[in-house]
Amino acid sequence: MSKRSVLTTALVLFAGAFFAPVYAQEAAAVVNTEVAKWSIITAGFALAFAAGLAALAQGKAVAAASEAIARNPGAAGDIRGSLLLGLVLIESLAIYVLLISLILFFIKPF
Repeated sequence: MSKRSVLTTALVLFAGAFFAPVYAQEAAAVVNTEVAKWSIITAGFALAFAAGLAALAQGKAVAAASEAIARNPGAAGDIRGSLLLGLVLIESLAIYVLLISLILFFIKPF
């Protein structure tokens, strides 16, 4: 074990012990249960719509790319690159909705 890894481990352990109070539990607050209930329902519907529409969009993109490659096999590399970029962008939109839904699930509303 090198001296660098020992020092790095010691620094990480010291920093973890030093910053532990930052993550201490806050005092319990009164949460409006009606708002919390509707934020969870809204997050669930948002996830359902985002997942469904992203799946439809990805299916349409793959179908169009397959048809384009079948029509012009010489351009398969360019079409494949554009397809992957499009699929990444479609999936990133679904991940953004997931992030917002997780915020609605776990952050106290109002």
